[in-house]
Amino acid sequence: MTPEIFPAEVWLARRHAHEHRVDPWIAGRLARMSAGERHPVDDFLFEYYSYRPGQLRRWHPGFGVVLTGPEAEPYLAHAGYTRTPDGITATLSGAKPTRLTFFRWLRALLQAIENRPPFLGCAGLHEWAMVHRAGDEIRHPRWPLRLGSAGTAAVVESLPIRCSHFDAFRFFTPAARGLNRLQPTRETAAELEQPGCLHANMDLYKWSYKLSPLCGSELIADCFALARDIRAVDMRASPYDFSALGYAPIPVETLAGRAEFETCQRDFAARARPIRARLLALLDRLLAAA
Repeated sequence: MTPEIFPAEVWLARRHAHEHRVDPWIAGRLARMSAGERHPVDDFLFEYYSYRPGQLRRWHPGFGVVLTGPEAEPYLAHAGYTRTPDGITATLSGAKPTRLTFFRWLRALLQAIENRPPFLGCAGLHEWAMVHRAGDEIRHPRWPLRLGSAGTAAVVESLPIRCSHFDAFRFFTPAARGLNRLQPTRETAAELEQPGCLHANMDLYKWSYKLSPLCGSELIADCFALARDIRAVDMRASPYDFSALGYAPIPVETLAGRAEFETCQRDFAARARPIRARLLALLDRLLAAA
């Protein structure tokens, strides 16, 4: 593959545009960290996922791009970069076999999700199952449950729980785990994950930054933007009442609420598809180069 050569004026402009895009996303998180405060919706992407605000803000050109000019020299201080006769570039040289194994595993997972039709009948009940008969042991104890503990339990026990995502299922309470029609494990992810799942689409952000610096920051930012919107809907459909923060509930305990949630699922599945395709194309290039 012939690399793209980016003159300094080109890549510096792209880096500035990326920073300008990301800064509003991380400003609240940084301010809350300084003040010792937390936000139950916005902080999730920085707490559940391991990419820090500074990492999200740092621009990487991605695989197959060479940066020219003396301004590129600091990139050599970051893991995964090397000097070539043309400039500085992210490289696969020295990648451990485990790294290539991860590329192959991730490609298989994303392709399996892509090949599967979306399932839109889960009604977002994973968050309800995480508080089902949990007493005071809930994730957001400062925020009320819209229907109270008894009302929440009644919803969980009256509607089918059909969660296919292991990283959501593993947070179910013991009382809720047996109610799920599926029993996903990490090993069965490629068999069960599907494109209608909010968490599977949110995880595109995780997969993108795990490919950094080989994954360009524009793609990582696109994944973050999608995950951020998904998180808001996820919490609006949850049993918690976050209306004081400006998140109007999606009452999935009603037919109208479930229909609204399904509309959101369709929208997110459509938005995720081209992003997933870009990640698959990148993985193909990386595996071909390796």
